[in-house]
Amino acid sequence: MRHIETIAFEASETEIAQEARRALVEIYGDTTPDKADVIVALGGDGFMLETLHGTMDIDAPVYGMNCGTIGFLMNEYAEEGLVERLRAAEEEVINPLAMEATCVDGKTHHALAINEVSLLRAGPQAAKLRISIDGKERMEELVCDGALVCTPAGSTAYNYSAHGPILPIGSEVLALTAMAAFRPRRWRGAILPKTAQVRFEVMDPAKRPVMADADGRSVRDVAVVDIRSEPSVNHRILFDPGHGLEERLTREQFA
Repeated sequence: MRHIETIAFEASETEIAQEARRALVEIYGDTTPDKADVIVALGGDGFMLETLHGTMDIDAPVYGMNCGTIGFLMNEYAEEGLVERLRAAEEEVINPLAMEATCVDGKTHHALAINEVSLLRAGPQAAKLRISIDGKERMEELVCDGALVCTPAGSTAYNYSAHGPILPIGSEVLALTAMAAFRPRRWRGAILPKTAQVRFEVMDPAKRPVMADADGRSVRDVAVVDIRSEPSVNHRILFDPGHGLEERLTREQFA
């Protein structure tokens, strides 16, 4: 059983999440994330990602309660028995992706992504991308609306909507998925080892501009984007027993 004495409640700006926070604080008290045994995030998946990014330098795990829409990364909301749920919760550890995006003006931007790093066309014409894996060119030209690299935790998000594969949470792999590939026709992408270093080079960026996005952190007019897993960062997420990411990933495939 997990030791629980202090809880930090973080809530999105929605009215339902703020009301939930007030009710829970009244019952269980509140502290700052750096002094908490567990951080409870109240909102949807987007707020859960925001909370994980904002607390990645804090050792406390994050337990989400759904006050949003889908809530794939969240547990069901309930005010009663929260301490008991936190003590019994199962923990998943996720390594994010590290993105290094170099723009056409030479500036470099860094970001981490728990779900995916995506490249998207930013103009009327399709993007043209060259793909290299671990320094070896694998595709000379991909003509598409975009492409992404995702973690297993993010494989049911944008990746799945783009017809990419759902990855088991314990698998040491990443998915590379194309969006609306034109050449090669209907290319669906690839499954790569977690250690792979992926490079996208934007061909003709002046005529076919491309933006890169890491969990909502966007960079415009990119020329080169390097993506790799970041094993030095561990995101600890808690789930009620029997409702962890492994079960959710399996259930999603039969929905």
